[in-house]
Amino acid sequence: MPSSASIRGRGPGLHHDRRRTEIADAVLAVVAGRGLPAVSLTEVAAQAGVSPGRVQHYFPTKQKLLEAAFDRGNERSEGRIRARLGAGTADAPPAEVLAVVLDELIPHDEESRAHMRVRHAFNAGALADDAIAERVRGLYAGLHGSLAACLAGAGASEPAGGHEAAAVALVAQAEGLAYHVLLGTTGAPSARRTLRTALEAALER
Repeated sequence: MPSSASIRGRGPGLHHDRRRTEIADAVLAVVAGRGLPAVSLTEVAAQAGVSPGRVQHYFPTKQKLLEAAFDRGNERSEGRIRARLGAGTADAPPAEVLAVVLDELIPHDEESRAHMRVRHAFNAGALADDAIAERVRGLYAGLHGSLAACLAGAGASEPAGGHEAAAVALVAQAEGLAYHVLLGTTGAPSARRTLRTALEAALER
Protein backbone atom coordinates (compact mmCIF):
# COMPACT_ATOMS: atom_id res chain seq x y z
CA MET A 1 0.00 0.00 0.00
CA PRO A 2 1.42 3.46 -0.91
CA SER A 3 2.19 5.82 1.95
CA SER A 4 0.05 8.87 2.69
CA ALA A 5 2.97 11.06 1.56
CA SER A 6 3.12 9.35 -1.84
CA ILE A 7 -0.64 9.59 -2.24
CA ARG A 8 -0.52 13.31 -1.44
CA GLY A 9 2.25 13.75 -3.99
CA ARG A 10 -0.10 13.10 -6.88
CA GLY A 11 -3.73 13.34 -7.94
CA PRO A 12 -6.30 15.21 -5.83
CA GLY A 13 -3.89 15.76 -2.95
CA LEU A 14 -1.37 17.50 -5.20
CA HIS A 15 -4.09 19.65 -6.77
CA HIS A 16 -5.34 20.62 -3.30
CA ASP A 17 -1.87 21.69 -2.18
CA ARG A 18 -1.23 23.62 -5.37
CA ARG A 19 -4.50 25.50 -5.09
CA ARG A 20 -3.81 26.40 -1.45
CA THR A 21 -0.35 27.64 -2.45
CA GLU A 22 -1.76 29.73 -5.31
CA ILE A 23 -4.28 31.33 -2.97
CA ALA A 24 -1.62 32.00 -0.32
CA ASP A 25 0.52 33.65 -3.01
CA ALA A 26 -2.48 35.78 -3.96
CA VAL A 27 -2.80 36.92 -0.33
CA LEU A 28 0.88 37.88 -0.33
CA ALA A 29 0.36 39.94 -3.48
CA VAL A 30 -2.60 41.77 -1.92
CA VAL A 31 -0.67 42.47 1.30
CA ALA A 32 2.44 43.62 -0.58
CA GLY A 33 0.35 46.04 -2.61
CA ARG A 34 -2.17 47.35 -0.09
CA GLY A 35 -1.45 45.92 3.35
CA LEU A 36 -3.29 43.54 5.66
CA PRO A 37 -6.56 45.56 5.78
CA ALA A 38 -7.04 44.92 2.05
CA VAL A 39 -7.23 41.15 2.51
CA SER A 40 -10.74 39.83 1.90
CA LEU A 41 -12.31 36.86 0.15
CA THR A 42 -13.23 38.96 -2.88
CA GLU A 43 -9.83 40.68 -3.20
CA VAL A 44 -7.90 37.44 -2.83
CA ALA A 45 -10.22 35.62 -5.21
CA ALA A 46 -9.73 38.31 -7.85
CA GLN A 47 -5.96 38.16 -7.41
CA ALA A 48 -5.96 34.35 -7.64
CA GLY A 49 -8.40 34.21 -10.54
CA VAL A 50 -10.92 32.04 -8.69
CA SER A 51 -14.33 32.57 -7.10
CA PRO A 52 -14.71 33.82 -3.51
CA GLY A 53 -16.43 30.52 -2.75
CA ARG A 54 -13.35 28.63 -3.90
CA VAL A 55 -11.14 30.70 -1.58
CA GLN A 56 -13.51 30.06 1.32
CA HIS A 57 -13.50 26.33 0.53
CA TYR A 58 -9.76 26.20 1.23
CA PHE A 59 -9.62 28.92 3.89
CA PRO A 60 -12.90 29.34 5.81
CA THR A 61 -11.79 32.51 7.63
CA LYS A 62 -9.61 35.55 7.03
CA GLN A 63 -7.42 34.36 9.91
CA LYS A 64 -6.71 31.11 8.04
CA LEU A 65 -5.87 33.10 4.92
CA LEU A 66 -3.40 35.23 6.83
CA GLU A 67 -1.81 32.23 8.53
CA ALA A 68 -1.29 30.50 5.19
CA ALA A 69 0.18 33.66 3.67
CA PHE A 70 2.52 34.14 6.65
CA ASP A 71 3.84 30.60 6.31
CA ARG A 72 4.07 30.83 2.52
CA GLY A 73 6.02 34.08 2.66
CA ASN A 74 8.56 32.53 5.00
CA GLU A 75 8.76 29.42 2.81
CA ARG A 76 9.55 31.54 -0.24
CA SER A 77 12.17 33.51 1.67
CA GLU A 78 13.81 30.29 2.86
CA GLY A 79 13.86 29.06 -0.73
CA ARG A 80 15.70 32.18 -1.87
CA ILE A 81 18.22 31.75 0.94
CA ARG A 82 18.84 28.10 0.01
CA ALA A 83 19.29 29.08 -3.63
CA ARG A 84 21.89 31.72 -2.74
CA LEU A 85 23.75 29.40 -0.39
CA GLY A 86 23.56 26.43 -2.74
CA ALA A 87 22.71 24.35 0.34
CA GLY A 88 20.53 24.31 3.41
CA THR A 89 21.47 26.64 6.24
CA ALA A 90 22.60 23.64 8.30
CA ASP A 91 25.12 22.63 5.61
CA ALA A 92 26.66 26.00 4.69
CA PRO A 93 29.48 27.83 6.54
CA PRO A 94 28.02 29.79 9.49
CA ALA A 95 29.53 33.13 8.40
CA GLU A 96 28.04 32.71 4.93
CA VAL A 97 24.64 31.84 6.38
CA LEU A 98 24.75 35.01 8.50
CA ALA A 99 25.63 37.17 5.50
CA VAL A 100 22.93 35.72 3.26
CA VAL A 101 20.14 35.60 5.83
CA LEU A 102 20.73 39.20 6.95
CA ASP A 103 21.05 40.39 3.36
CA GLU A 104 17.69 38.75 2.61
CA LEU A 105 16.17 41.30 5.01
CA ILE A 106 17.25 44.22 2.81
CA PRO A 107 14.91 44.80 -0.16
CA HIS A 108 17.08 44.96 -3.27
CA ASP A 109 14.86 43.66 -6.09
CA GLU A 110 11.15 43.35 -6.84
CA GLU A 111 10.74 40.02 -5.05
CA SER A 112 12.60 41.05 -1.90
CA ARG A 113 10.79 44.40 -1.81
CA ALA A 114 7.44 42.61 -1.90
CA HIS A 115 8.59 40.20 0.80
CA MET A 116 9.71 42.99 3.11
CA ARG A 117 6.50 44.97 2.55
CA VAL A 118 4.61 41.86 3.63
CA ARG A 119 6.93 41.31 6.59
CA HIS A 120 6.49 44.88 7.83
CA ALA A 121 2.72 44.60 7.31
CA PHE A 122 2.55 41.51 9.51
CA ASN A 123 4.80 43.13 12.13
CA ALA A 124 2.47 46.13 12.25
CA GLY A 125 -0.55 43.84 12.41
CA ALA A 126 1.00 41.95 15.31
CA LEU A 127 0.73 45.07 17.48
CA ALA A 128 -3.07 44.81 17.40
CA ASP A 129 -3.73 41.10 16.79
CA ASP A 130 -2.64 38.49 19.34
CA ALA A 131 -2.86 35.61 16.85
CA ILE A 132 -0.54 37.35 14.40
CA ALA A 133 1.74 38.41 17.26
CA GLU A 134 2.13 34.81 18.39
CA ARG A 135 3.27 33.71 14.93
CA VAL A 136 5.62 36.67 14.57
CA ARG A 137 7.18 35.97 17.97
CA GLY A 138 7.69 32.36 16.98
CA LEU A 139 9.37 33.40 13.74
CA TYR A 140 11.74 35.76 15.54
CA ALA A 141 12.57 33.21 18.22
CA GLY A 142 13.67 30.76 15.54
CA LEU A 143 15.55 33.39 13.53
CA HIS A 144 17.40 34.82 16.53
CA GLY A 145 18.31 31.38 17.81
CA SER A 146 19.61 30.26 14.42
CA LEU A 147 21.71 33.38 13.91
CA ALA A 148 23.07 33.15 17.44
CA ALA A 149 24.21 29.60 16.71
CA CYS A 150 25.84 30.83 13.49
CA LEU A 151 27.70 33.57 15.38
CA ALA A 152 29.02 30.99 17.80
CA GLY A 153 29.84 28.60 14.96
CA ALA A 154 31.69 31.32 13.07
CA GLY A 155 33.93 31.91 16.09
CA ALA A 156 32.55 35.29 17.14
CA SER A 157 33.48 36.22 20.69
CA GLU A 158 30.46 36.16 22.96
CA PRO A 159 29.46 39.75 23.79
CA ALA A 160 27.68 40.97 26.89
CA GLY A 161 24.21 39.50 26.75
CA GLY A 162 25.36 36.54 24.68
CA HIS A 163 25.24 35.64 21.01
CA GLU A 164 21.45 35.86 20.94
CA ALA A 165 21.56 39.51 21.98
CA ALA A 166 24.00 40.15 19.13
CA ALA A 167 21.68 38.33 16.73
CA VAL A 168 18.70 40.42 17.88
CA ALA A 169 20.71 43.60 17.32
CA LEU A 170 21.74 42.56 13.80
CA VAL A 171 18.17 41.63 12.80
CA ALA A 172 16.82 44.88 14.27
CA GLN A 173 19.40 46.89 12.34
CA ALA A 174 18.62 45.01 9.13
CA GLU A 175 14.89 45.56 9.46
CA GLY A 176 15.34 49.21 10.39
CA LEU A 177 17.46 49.72 7.29
CA ALA A 178 14.89 47.80 5.24
CA TYR A 179 12.17 50.19 6.39
CA HIS A 180 14.18 53.16 5.14
CA VAL A 181 14.89 51.43 1.84
CA LEU A 182 11.16 50.83 1.37
CA LEU A 183 10.44 54.48 2.20
CA GLY A 184 13.11 55.63 -0.20
CA THR A 185 15.12 57.52 2.41
CA THR A 186 18.19 55.37 1.75
CA GLY A 187 19.28 53.08 -1.07
CA ALA A 188 19.61 49.31 -0.95
CA PRO A 189 23.37 49.31 -1.80
CA SER A 190 24.11 51.67 1.09
CA ALA A 191 21.92 49.67 3.48
CA ARG A 192 23.59 46.41 2.47
CA ARG A 193 27.07 47.90 3.01
CA THR A 194 26.08 49.20 6.44
CA LEU A 195 24.74 45.78 7.42
CA ARG A 196 27.84 43.98 6.15
CA THR A 197 30.00 46.32 8.23
CA ALA A 198 27.91 45.57 11.33
CA LEU A 199 28.19 41.82 10.70
CA GLU A 200 31.95 42.05 10.21
CA ALA A 201 32.25 43.91 13.49
CA ALA A 202 30.20 41.23 15.26
CA LEU A 203 32.40 38.48 13.83
CA GLU A 204 35.63 40.27 14.76
CA ARG A 205 34.77 40.60 18.45
